[in-house]
Order: sequence, then C-alpha cells, then structure tokens
Amino acid sequence: MATHTILSRISLSGPGRESRNTRRSRRAGRRAARAVLRDRARANRPHSLASHIVARGETAETAKGIANGLRTAAKRLGLTGKAGRTRRTVDGRGRLRKVVRYTADQFRAALAVYRPRKAAYIAARARLLAGVTE
Repeated sequence: MATHTILSRISLSGPGRESRNTRRSRRAGRRAARAVLRDRARANRPHSLASHIVARGETAETAKGIANGLRTAAKRLGLTGKAGRTRRTVDGRGRLRKVVRYTADQFRAALAVYRPRKAAYIAARARLLAGVTE
C-alpha cells in the first residue's frame, strides 16, 4: 500500500508533469503549423470567377454579372482555367455541372483587362482592384 502512495506522488509531480505540458505545447504548435499550410493551400486553389468576387465582398448578383464579363476578358487573354465539375442541388438532387476554375493570378489578370459599362460594375471593379470591400 505504501508503494502505491509513493508511485502516485511521483507521477503527479516533477518531470512527468513537465513532459505532459511539453507534449501539449508541441501538439499545439503542430496544429497551428498545419492550419497555416491548409490556409496557404486553400489560397492557391483555383475557384470560379464568381467565387473570387464573392470572397472579396461583393454580392452574389453583382458577382454573376461581373463574372460573365470576366469570362470574355479571360478568353481575350487566352486564360483557360481548370475544368471541373460541381454538384448543384436541384429539386433535392445533386446534379453535376461543368465549371471552370481560375487561380487568383488569372483572376487578377482578367480583372485588369475587364472594362464594364454598368455603373455598379465599374464601382465594383474599382473596389476589387483596390482590394477594399465595403
């Protein structure tokens, strides 16, 4: 019985406790590093033109209109993007739909060439180029 008491005291104090704290801090560091890598990979992943626009703070309706013009601008530049498929839920069923995804650099290049006529799109383009969202 005395041996059990001594062992329990040893395990609760001293190096064992420090080791556990060290493991926790290392685990937290690894978790933070994985989060940074995940965020970097996500930033470089291609997205649809509308997704790029919505991610920068514009409304979905504005994004749809600008994306149509950006597709034409991308075509003029010879940007092809990456073909893919996505699932859209229609009447409760996931329908496959063809999409083209562009990297952030391709998006910026198309945006630089894009010349909208509608006043709302002109203002939105200026915000997107400046990187400032409302």
